[in-house]
Amino acid sequence: MYLGLDLGTSGVKALLIDGSQHVVGSANGALEVSRPHSGWSEQDPADWISATKDAVGQLKRTHPRELAAVRGIGLSGQMHGATLLDASDAVLRPCILWNDTRSFAEAAALDADPRFRALTGNIVFPGFTAPKLAWVKAHEPALFAKVAKVLLPKDFLRLWLTGEHISEMSDSAGTSWLDVGRRAWAPDLLAATDLGVEHMPALVEGTQPAGRLRAELAARWGISALVTVAGGAGDNAASACGMGTVGEGHAFVSIGTSGVLFAANDAYRPSPETAVHTFCHALPATWHQMGVILSATDSLNWLSGVTGREAAELTAELGDTLRAPTGVTFLPYLSGERTPHNDAAIRGAFAGLGHESGRTALTQAVLEGVAFAFRDSLEALHAAGTELSRVTAIGGGSRSRYWLKAIATALGRPVDIPADGDFGAAFGAARLGLIAAEGADPLAVCSPPATASTIEPDAGLVPAFADAYRRYRALYPALRGVSP
Repeated sequence: MYLGLDLGTSGVKALLIDGSQHVVGSANGALEVSRPHSGWSEQDPADWISATKDAVGQLKRTHPRELAAVRGIGLSGQMHGATLLDASDAVLRPCILWNDTRSFAEAAALDADPRFRALTGNIVFPGFTAPKLAWVKAHEPALFAKVAKVLLPKDFLRLWLTGEHISEMSDSAGTSWLDVGRRAWAPDLLAATDLGVEHMPALVEGTQPAGRLRAELAARWGISALVTVAGGAGDNAASACGMGTVGEGHAFVSIGTSGVLFAANDAYRPSPETAVHTFCHALPATWHQMGVILSATDSLNWLSGVTGREAAELTAELGDTLRAPTGVTFLPYLSGERTPHNDAAIRGAFAGLGHESGRTALTQAVLEGVAFAFRDSLEALHAAGTELSRVTAIGGGSRSRYWLKAIATALGRPVDIPADGDFGAAFGAARLGLIAAEGADPLAVCSPPATASTIEPDAGLVPAFADAYRRYRALYPALRGVSP
């Protein structure tokens, strides 16, 4: 048996698979986000441990024999979070999360240093880890002076599991401190934020062993103390391992809290000017590119909160047949935007509202707005030299056939729906645990699932969606011009 632990923004998922990669059981522990100020987003790392205890504890109650047979554990986690520890590994402050934009000024200052784009292959986005440390140094200098280690969220979980300070390439690529081409920490970039390699965890590949489960936890869960903990992956790379998106030309669209258009690459092809992320993959000698939008299902959940209707109820009101855009346009910039704008200050908007614009028109506009944001990422990937002929849909938003039809038509690409199963980040993490524990072939283990069905672009609505996308594109400069 193999256990995948995925530390997300809203919870920790624990998933068990057997040697044939069949899902045996899963459980979840809930998390909440603290937003003490506008643009801030934080979590207490102690809550991650509590949620993991809850999730694994549920598995121990429901699948005790299977849990006892675990040989490998893989980790996946939300990226970019700054978890700051002192010399005794005590947490110094709440973790500053991936969708926290307070460090936009520090990010711009670091990005102005040409070494960062040259070595990392990426813009220094406000959500990345390095500018958060620059913010802490400027605003919490006494606390900054106590920092002995900076860990990403899943690697703090690893510290609790194993006692080791270890990270891996895919997650570390999102810090702005990794030389992504060389797959090693860049001392010059660390020095630019008054840190050194000694503040960083050791690095392994995601498929490699990265510690053993502590005896105390092994005894609590009824697992062998010889269990191998794999390097693991950042959440998107872990999802790619779960989906088998590990070879050149393979891609997925993830419709989760944030949205990702992810493409695997067999070579390092940086293109920071496009605002595409170019990161190491979880497999050795493999990279990936992705366009990232900050509010995907978050946009629909926002509308749900405003209207008092469940998200599923809102989408059900649209029916199954894709509609032509109404002229109402939604820009999903509720937390700023990454690809292609790199704009932490921009905020969302509706345009084209009339007396006739009811709830269904707003829902339709929100789904289309997110679809058009994915189209922006497709155009950015094209500019970065990556061409996609089709994508596979994953994430909670992929349960809406209407939304998938809108995305397929906006992208002008077929959208494949995988056969029933759990192929997300926790499954990918479990696969990495299997590889590390058994020394298995990563490509053989990380195979794609069968395709249950394919949604083709609606040819009759492609021109109307193209017109709506042009309106969408024209609104960003106008909105930026009036943003505070």
